[in-house]
Amino acid sequence: MTTLTLYYRSYCGLCEEMWRALEVERPRLGFELAMVDVDADPALEQAFGERVPVLCAPDGSELFHYFIDQTALDAYFAVR
Repeated sequence: MTTLTLYYRSYCGLCEEMWRALEVERPRLGFELAMVDVDADPALEQAFGERVPVLCAPDGSELFHYFIDQTALDAYFAVR
């Protein structure tokens, strides 16, 4: 099963919106979701700055940020 990683901040409204949208998609697309709070790691905090939420593929490539991109998500799983 594919594991996608959501980089987020606990106080981020956009992060919560993306998480909720991804939870709806999980049963349909069959993926696990790893959650990483960028504020828990100074290196991640510096790397992401205010640019969260970010959803990444298992290879670390970014699928999308700020808002869920349904087209990109479906395209990613179409080739899996």
